[in-house]
Amino acid sequence: MKLWEMVLCALLSTLISLILGGLYRIGLFRQKRPKEPPLDKGLIPWLGHGLSFGKQPVPLLQQMRKKHGDIFTILVGGQYIHVLMDPHTYGFIFKKSKSKLDFGVFASNVVSKAFNFQPTTTHHKIGEDGSRKYLRGKSLLALNQSLMQNLKEILLESAEEKWRQEGLWHFSYKTIFQAAFLSLFGTVPELTSNSKENTKERSCKPYEKLFEDFQQFDEYFPQMILNSIDSKTKKEIQRLKNYFWDLLSVEKIDKREDISIWLADQDQQLADAGMNEKMRTQVQLLFLWASQANTGPVTFWLLAYLLKHPEAMKAIRAEIDQVLKETGQEQNPTNLSLQAIKTPLLDSAVEEALRLKAGSFVFRSVMEDLNLQMDDGKEYDLRKGDHLLLFPFLGLHMDPEIYPEPETFKYDRFLSPEGKRKEFFKNGKKLRTCILPFGGGPSMCPGRFFAVSEIKIFTILMLTFFDIELVNPEEELPSSIEHRIVIATAHPTRDIDFKFRRRL
Repeated sequence: MKLWEMVLCALLSTLISLILGGLYRIGLFRQKRPKEPPLDKGLIPWLGHGLSFGKQPVPLLQQMRKKHGDIFTILVGGQYIHVLMDPHTYGFIFKKSKSKLDFGVFASNVVSKAFNFQPTTTHHKIGEDGSRKYLRGKSLLALNQSLMQNLKEILLESAEEKWRQEGLWHFSYKTIFQAAFLSLFGTVPELTSNSKENTKERSCKPYEKLFEDFQQFDEYFPQMILNSIDSKTKKEIQRLKNYFWDLLSVEKIDKREDISIWLADQDQQLADAGMNEKMRTQVQLLFLWASQANTGPVTFWLLAYLLKHPEAMKAIRAEIDQVLKETGQEQNPTNLSLQAIKTPLLDSAVEEALRLKAGSFVFRSVMEDLNLQMDDGKEYDLRKGDHLLLFPFLGLHMDPEIYPEPETFKYDRFLSPEGKRKEFFKNGKKLRTCILPFGGGPSMCPGRFFAVSEIKIFTILMLTFFDIELVNPEEELPSSIEHRIVIATAHPTRDIDFKFRRRL
């Protein structure tokens, strides 16, 4: 063989090896092994079901479940994702150690993309410890009291005996955001320096732009974590980040009035752990988004459902009136200790709104080859380097066997005829967990108790101080923006007008 022929053969062999190696890496040759879940790679190499997963994840997963059952594997952008729909098996997942199934890989990726820093195990532990210390028990009571006072101040500014009309989405989200911001981050001098010294200016006007910018940042959030950002949007996101980083800069913490001890103590601990000021400021924006991105939307949906179901509104208002009367607060609530007062109907309605509009993806990275034991006795092998996905919204919340008429709002769904918490079953077996709006296991949202408190306190004050009605009682509630529910609480496709006036 001539030299040039030998060189050509070598080059061709190398090229073929590179091509085959590349095709192997993008999953073209991956085959289902005997004990692995059903494998569906789609029609496009490497990309697989990436387009549908990014744009219409709910219909895709519904289709895959119908085709393959309660566990299956799909290819999404070069990653193999095992999707688990059986709620009885969720507990097995949550009990697995992070050495086998780790949430941190996914969480760090999201934080890096959206907030521009890479959290460490130390930072994560400081956050968890602080949440347990300040967002529960007596500390939560104090925070709730601050929230209630701020909410009353804001709501009663607009209290009139004549009807006033607004968009329910904008009103509820803006009001609870402003009150929670003041309760957590305190009064920011830059927002109030040019305001008159009165309650109305302090509470509302200076914080309206802040809310609008936060809402815009939140609208971009799915694009940030999915890397689907064009150059114009990227510039706008950077502008918003710069605005929040300047406003929430840790250099100015000591200038804020009434900042919560939770945030101040967390920042001090992060500083003691060696985190620089830039990263600590980025953490402040993370806290702002995490504390507010879901509460406002859930509050909107709860009020919307109550307005659309007069029987629910009547029953819950009667319950609230009775509780406040028993505690001597019927004219002016001053101490809503949610651990002391009992509102089972309101609690059930809150859970129902969460069931219908929350239940985002729960991700785990498979850190080593794992044998998954299903509740029905079947076993499946998961490969190291793959990912595991739970989607409680489909696998649990929308299951008609667990929740008859799952798309219908039933305010007392979570109560038994005796008024106690109801039990739910799947395949004749009691569910240990019947609703998962805040994730599960070690990754469960640490601020869930404060979030529920915000929703309940806002609703109690609205139904205590105001008569509220839909402007058009026949108008259907808006549908949801689909992609939001996989990462947080669903947003409506449009606002809906309501009217309110001070109760006579």
